[in-house]
Amino acid sequence: MSFENPRGGTLDYRLCRYGKSKLLLRGPRRKLEGNFVAALGGSETYGKFVTEPWPELLERQMGMPVVNFGYPNAGPDVFLNEPTLIEAAGRARATVVQLTGAQNLSNRFYTVHPRRNDRFVHASATMRALFPAIDFAEFHFTGHMLGTLKAASPERFDMIEGELKAAWVARMRQLLDRIEGRTVLLWLTDHRPAAAADPLGPAPHLVDEDMVGAIRPFAADLVRVDPSARARAAGTGGMVFAPLEEPAARQTAGPAVHEQVAAELLPALSGLICQD
Repeated sequence: MSFENPRGGTLDYRLCRYGKSKLLLRGPRRKLEGNFVAALGGSETYGKFVTEPWPELLERQMGMPVVNFGYPNAGPDVFLNEPTLIEAAGRARATVVQLTGAQNLSNRFYTVHPRRNDRFVHASATMRALFPAIDFAEFHFTGHMLGTLKAASPERFDMIEGELKAAWVARMRQLLDRIEGRTVLLWLTDHRPAAAADPLGPAPHLVDEDMVGAIRPFAADLVRVDPSARARAAGTGGMVFAPLEEPAARQTAGPAVHEQVAAELLPALSGLICQD
């Protein structure tokens, strides 16, 4: 699934830019000065199809601006290529960094688009040699490609998975190192009722406890949010989307998940900021 056109749908996302950043981000646009919290992440932070994503809910509960730097389908590469946002996050009282999947980042097997990280750009010679029978011209998105490769050869796919996991840890450490202020890792586990049918497993894809443990020392705190049975069962309830967008909406976190994320982040952030 791609969010190539973030303007799609019936919600007004009040899209805006910050400084020299190339990203169109969800508004309302905030002043990046004074006391504020920054939120970096992917589709769950952006809040596609949701009128009040968790950064907005958290802002109301904290009484402090929470600037939404979430970007649809983002991996760490998006933010590593955006010095404006990294610098802004460094001036925040704290920055929440959502753990995104490991499939949407460039590595020695394949390259992704620098901003639309779910877009597959090309396979390396190493990848083509590993899967000589695969026509990589057929793929446009990382999820489709990786699912096909896993079905073709689970043994050879293990090599891809190992590379992605190592690259994710290295890239996340690099991202956390570049953010000068305090960071809180948000590990939002799978919210989809039918996640078991995904060939790449639960979301965030290919991220496990060992990987999270490897980057945990580089952040001030870690908040793991396991969506409740009620939140998972709510499905698309309360979401706003056009009829043709229903399949995409079913894969996206709904309002109940966003409410739970905000509620579980609040104590960690409040305690961290009160230490000043």
